[in-house]
Amino acid sequence: MTKRSALIGLMVIVLAVSTVAGPALAEEDKDKPARGFVAAFVYPGVTLGQDENVRVDLKVKNTGRSDETILFEVAEKPKGWKAEIKGYGKIVSGVFLMEDDDKTMTFSAEPEGLGKDDKLPAGDFKFVVKAKTQDGKLARETALALKVVAKEKVSEGIKLTTSYPVLKGPSDAKFEFSLDVNNDSDEDDLFNLSAKAPEGWEVSFKPAYEQKQISSLRIKSNQSQSVGVEVTPPRNAETGDYSIKVAVQSKGAKAEADLQVSLTGTYKIKAGTPNGLLSSATQPGQQSIVSLYVRNDGSALQKEISFVSFKPENWKIEFKPKKIENLKTGELKQVEMIITPSEEALVGDYSVAAKVQGEKSDSDVEIRVTVKAASTWGWIGIAIILLVIIGLALIFKRLGRR
Repeated sequence: MTKRSALIGLMVIVLAVSTVAGPALAEEDKDKPARGFVAAFVYPGVTLGQDENVRVDLKVKNTGRSDETILFEVAEKPKGWKAEIKGYGKIVSGVFLMEDDDKTMTFSAEPEGLGKDDKLPAGDFKFVVKAKTQDGKLARETALALKVVAKEKVSEGIKLTTSYPVLKGPSDAKFEFSLDVNNDSDEDDLFNLSAKAPEGWEVSFKPAYEQKQISSLRIKSNQSQSVGVEVTPPRNAETGDYSIKVAVQSKGAKAEADLQVSLTGTYKIKAGTPNGLLSSATQPGQQSIVSLYVRNDGSALQKEISFVSFKPENWKIEFKPKKIENLKTGELKQVEMIITPSEEALVGDYSVAAKVQGEKSDSDVEIRVTVKAASTWGWIGIAIILLVIIGLALIFKRLGRR
């Protein structure tokens, strides 16, 4: 075969390959959108210890046919935390991506003012990063769920662990933690239990599945025992996070664990009359005004308090004001309940009820309304009686003459 024939053959092969591959590549480019990108945390859910740092990879990729400049923004973070996005060790607010290009950024976060020897607070935290193109026409959002687990202090011979170091609930609830105390020594030992809690809080220790309170427990060598920790907040405790430090100590060793209670507040509302009187009197078609008080007996703010009435047919019930916007803890406000019986209401006693509807709480007030006869009918009755008496007198007078 001559060089010329070989060259012609090679050109034919190249032409054939381009004929087959060309349309496929063109079809592939046609399926790709003109513009597009993705931005997401590589690990959207992360669990860390209190001594660890919050560092998570943030992946950004250009999936369109045009080059893009992607801008970043930390749209949501826990109160008191700071967060930033870094590329090549520098804080960045955006990145340039050519077609099919991708970059991996580093998202970092920590509480503001965290010292070198300080620990991360235990609990669940959420971060949201928003990414958008420079012209703002394309946007993406990605979330990170961070769980910081309390790390127990361990001394030689004792190991103290808990599966649920953070509990959440209303301030009128009791919170029960479970701790596992491990005696890792080769001798049986007596372990004393103690706790440090905010002022007014009560902490008690109980054996697993028992109600009696204890202050110490004896554990055999290389064995473990579960102990319950019951935490009771004071009735006037405000919403927020509270820390309780639990310690287990023997003669030669000590271990501690940090527990946390997150109070959401209680919702309780009370309604009634200032003088305790739950009755009223009126006449058909005439208004009767009953003063009610509404008081927030819970520890959480009450919003949008409304009123609902239950009344006889054709009666009218109005409330002034129609609703209460906000009611702080322990605050009391007065409301007028205007009751108007029907024009055709008969004389007698009737029951009228009002429901005060608060946030996650309500209160009922029942009023007995006595409908009396109109005063005009009383005068008419008196006039009729007088006419009857006069008529009888005249009759007796005529009969007496005979």
